[in-house]
Amino acid sequence: MSYRYVALLSQGGSERDVASLDREAKLQEMGLRSTCVFDTIELFVSQETPVLEIPGGGVIIGHLFRRDGNPVVGRSEFPQFQDAAQTRKHLLDNFWGAYLLLQPTTDSAQGVTLLRDPSGAFPCIYCLEQGVGFVTSDIALATSAHLYRKRIAWNHVAYGLMYPHMKSGRTGLAGIDELLPGCSLHIVGPKATTGLEWSPWTFAAADRRYKDLREAAGAVRQAVAMVVRAWANLGETILLELSGGIDSSIVGVCLKDTRAKVICVSLVTPTPGADERHYARLVADSLGIELNAEALRFEDAQFSFAPPSHPAMPRIGPLQYAIDEVIGAAGERRGATSYFSGSGGDTVFCYLGGAAPAADAFRECGWAAGMAAIRDLADLHQCTLWKAGRLTLRKLLRAPKAPYKADWSLLAKPAEADVGPDHPWFVAPKDALPGDRERIFDLAGNQVFVDNVPRGGKQWSRMPLLSQPVMEACLAAPSWMWISGGRNRAVARDAFSDLLPHDVLSRRSKGTFMSYLGVVYQRNKEQMRDFLLTGHLQAHGLLDADAVRSRIESRLPPRDESFARIFELCMTENWIRHQT
Repeated sequence: MSYRYVALLSQGGSERDVASLDREAKLQEMGLRSTCVFDTIELFVSQETPVLEIPGGGVIIGHLFRRDGNPVVGRSEFPQFQDAAQTRKHLLDNFWGAYLLLQPTTDSAQGVTLLRDPSGAFPCIYCLEQGVGFVTSDIALATSAHLYRKRIAWNHVAYGLMYPHMKSGRTGLAGIDELLPGCSLHIVGPKATTGLEWSPWTFAAADRRYKDLREAAGAVRQAVAMVVRAWANLGETILLELSGGIDSSIVGVCLKDTRAKVICVSLVTPTPGADERHYARLVADSLGIELNAEALRFEDAQFSFAPPSHPAMPRIGPLQYAIDEVIGAAGERRGATSYFSGSGGDTVFCYLGGAAPAADAFRECGWAAGMAAIRDLADLHQCTLWKAGRLTLRKLLRAPKAPYKADWSLLAKPAEADVGPDHPWFVAPKDALPGDRERIFDLAGNQVFVDNVPRGGKQWSRMPLLSQPVMEACLAAPSWMWISGGRNRAVARDAFSDLLPHDVLSRRSKGTFMSYLGVVYQRNKEQMRDFLLTGHLQAHGLLDADAVRSRIESRLPPRDESFARIFELCMTENWIRHQT
């Protein structure tokens, strides 16, 4: 189960021709039912995709909750506004969920506005030409209904290779764009424009910040517990991907006493580093349920495979494929109807690796708070006060960095200048603090997590920590609070200190799959070399063939993780091979 829909957009008032009637019949054959919204749009949705008509003629697709976590069940809970912008503001201020709003324009111009919720949990890609086209959750629906024929957008593919961990409105398919989370798409006549409706900068502003750690921890606990309970109480059988880290453990303890049946699964690899069973078992025991261990074998990680049909950009690499195959099979055996994870927790819980939190404390609160943050920073990174102070001073004096730096490694760099990343959340206020810049830029990168979970096309995939109320609560906690007492993610630790097992609460280590991936690389590097050098990326002049060959044939020093770049290139090559 997943959100599946197609919205057909027209100029309105025109009679439907034979081709459009044929497309509609095809969509209905694919299990999508028709819901006429208004003149310029006809909506087709799957049976499992909720639809809510709201006053004023608009419709909300997906799951919508009130701020107390109770689901919205009828249009009477939503007031009618004369202005369409007021409707969108009321929706963002008073509700949350995984949804897409479609609303008619309220002025004399005939048009439509779409709003995607800030979490990114509801997929939305579109194809428009002169205001006519489609919006959908899945490009495979559009191709099956003969609405679109796939063509590679090679300039966007090159962009994705330069910024592999960042989402933008571009996709790898020609003519296909993505509406980013928290953004709106306005279509009036032949014109289509996008706008930013929800910004994380609003909630990181100085007048929104919590004054003390206890207030911050209370707000974060309330938000996380509420969203986890709201999703769980939809009556699902949940497979919790429990790593034993802080993030998934917090999601786990919040599932206690919900209506859901919970299954805990932890992954085990043949190499050290990713075995978290000790910590995961403590959380499972606190829930009173068994921990199921699933083995991730080396042969499970493939670089050449049939990717899921819905992503419009390369997103599934060898590790994501292996985890999906193992977790997906475990879920099918146990009857899971949804998957829960702690994805995004590092960024949402402000897990910054540098001196930015201390720099923020100096700039915002002065000398005393800054010195206290330097002591916390030194304790956190197990370094001297002098080193923590020096790094903080450097952070204060240096000009802000760009959100992302292009990765040209193994690529044939073109003559034209790098255009740079484009995401509306990268437009920071002039007085933005260094820590806020870093975590909000990382939060934009977190939006790729939804695309990295192929099993989300079959069952519901929930990432509660990326829900709008959680992001808002965490952004209002200033960065220096998150390193309080020399602990990473300190606000989240304090928020759930009475629920988390002691060993989980106090752990400093973090599991990693890099040792596992290193073995996978060594076993497959010659095949990956041939895969890349005889593929589409090479044929279109995007690879530096000599550099690829040299990287693969050279011996990597210990703890060198540069092989991950080869996986990224193979991910893109594999996706391209399955598009045409």
